[in-house]
Amino acid sequence: MLPRDTLEGVPRMVNVKTFASVLLGLGSSLAITCSANAQGNYPDHQITMIVPFAAGGPSDVVARIVSDSMAKTLKQSIVIENVGGAGGTTGSARVAAAKPDGYTLLSGSMGSHVAAPSLYANLKYDSRKDFEPVGLVMHGPAVVVARKDLPATNLKEFIAYLKANRGKVSQGHGGVGASSHMACLLFNTEAGVNANVVAYRGSGPALNDVVAGQIDYVCDSTMGMAEQIKAGNVKAFAITSPERSPALPTVPTSKEGGLPRYDLSIWSAIFAPKGTPAPIVATLNAAVEKALEDKVVIERIQALGGNVVSRKERTPEYLADLVTKETARWEPILKSAVAATATEQKK
Repeated sequence: MLPRDTLEGVPRMVNVKTFASVLLGLGSSLAITCSANAQGNYPDHQITMIVPFAAGGPSDVVARIVSDSMAKTLKQSIVIENVGGAGGTTGSARVAAAKPDGYTLLSGSMGSHVAAPSLYANLKYDSRKDFEPVGLVMHGPAVVVARKDLPATNLKEFIAYLKANRGKVSQGHGGVGASSHMACLLFNTEAGVNANVVAYRGSGPALNDVVAGQIDYVCDSTMGMAEQIKAGNVKAFAITSPERSPALPTVPTSKEGGLPRYDLSIWSAIFAPKGTPAPIVATLNAAVEKALEDKVVIERIQALGGNVVSRKERTPEYLADLVTKETARWEPILKSAVAATATEQKK
């Protein structure tokens, strides 16, 4: 309440307006102070990182490796939640609609942010407008793997087998728009083959079925498949890097195998909902930066055939620009590949 002497001699209407103005001013100042304090104390409780695929796939593997290190920097636990379905779009849409307070993050990928927008007509999010880019984490080649008892010893023989067994061969992927869908779509187009396609809630389950001999082949980032390749549980026919990977030195490049245009690098990144305050994004980006300097993180990613991104590639601005450029680059390629696959299947 205002002191009595401030009201004497002043018309009541003016006093009411003055009082209201003072209250509004105090309210605004309090709101700004509370917001600043909330951001300054960030994070003060557990963070959830949503992986939009089932456990075991590349996005899941990368999220777990990087979040372990980020949690130490942020001094808060980061819990991985797998929300699979619709090629990664279900989990991605959930993050896009989440409260922009820095406590819900997305382990996004080339699939969720480049392929899906090109392949889904009614996507519930705009990959360029509905997220705050936090930072690019890694990129790496795709690899084509098949069940270990498939009768082919190299890429040329594998392609010949697919053509000879047209209509009988099965290929899995992690859902329309997933990186694994994109990788096999391009492989099938370049090789001039098709298959009976089986969609899963992530490339992890698809790979499990290749190991079990339930389906014939799958294509995806080395991050989710290197361990099974090293263990001899699957046959690896081609990797899309320009040179052989130090992590998988026995796997020939697609160029060596006679498929030089099968060229693809799959990336993973972290995003927050649109509207997340800049100071919080900066805090998260700093944690990503520190994680990518962590020797344990670097060694684990490299052991799985991935590459930790360079310092200049780690900024939110770089990631935003990458999504825009990759979408423009891949949209016509993907749509053309879909059309070519449809035509091939009609023959």
